[in-house]
Amino acid sequence: MSTEHDQNNTARGSLRLAPNVEDLEEHKRKLPRQFVNFTFYRARPEWRMVRDGDKEQCKKAFVETVDKFRPQLLIHTYSTVGLRTSADFLIWKIGSDLEPMQELAARLNSTSMAKYLEPTHSFLSMTKRSMYIEKNCAEHEEDRVHIVPGQSDYLFVCPLLRTREWYSRPQEQRQEMMDENLRIGSKYRSVKLHTTYSFGLDDQEFVVAFETDKPSDFLDLIQELREAKASCFTLRDTPMFTCRQRSLPECLDALG
Repeated sequence: MSTEHDQNNTARGSLRLAPNVEDLEEHKRKLPRQFVNFTFYRARPEWRMVRDGDKEQCKKAFVETVDKFRPQLLIHTYSTVGLRTSADFLIWKIGSDLEPMQELAARLNSTSMAKYLEPTHSFLSMTKRSMYIEKNCAEHEEDRVHIVPGQSDYLFVCPLLRTREWYSRPQEQRQEMMDENLRIGSKYRSVKLHTTYSFGLDDQEFVVAFETDKPSDFLDLIQELREAKASCFTLRDTPMFTCRQRSLPECLDALG
């Protein structure tokens, strides 16, 4: 039978093993923030004139080049073929340093397939903890300093730019409007939002990416957000890209 002394020791041991909220928050603060890049590519018309055997060699070298960087970067790929004329596929890259992102782009430029591809849009951003979400909000428990992508079949990506008037409003008013957005978003559990920040890094101020398996829920969410007060302070939130998660070989095969 356990003695009271043994029980007390066990309890103290259990407490040591269970991290408290303060320790978790401190750990998150020490983790490096991430760079996030969305690059959209389109095949040039000349690609469809290439012989099939040469196409396979081009695609193989392109895929192998990307795969070499997977130990350094979190990479996900999506097809936009048939969904938008300005892009055929997306490479979503996430990492703690810009150097491997630039190195990957340089290596891809050296592949034989680069002659037949052109990047049409590229959005650069970083992660940071939102100023509009309480630390212990149950609706937003995920670590917003780190992106965990690739959980759903569909990805919707758009750059976002606020009006200057938005930033002149008192913090309390902005918080109230964002609280309304959060309440709307909480109704659509199937849609996961990734907000990253581009201040000084790119033309937009934010890049918002939504993951879901139910495009209809995303459509209803955006329609409802259009009617929210914060929408009045949106200067630009286009282009909007609808993307379907596919392996990179599948994305390239869809080019024809």
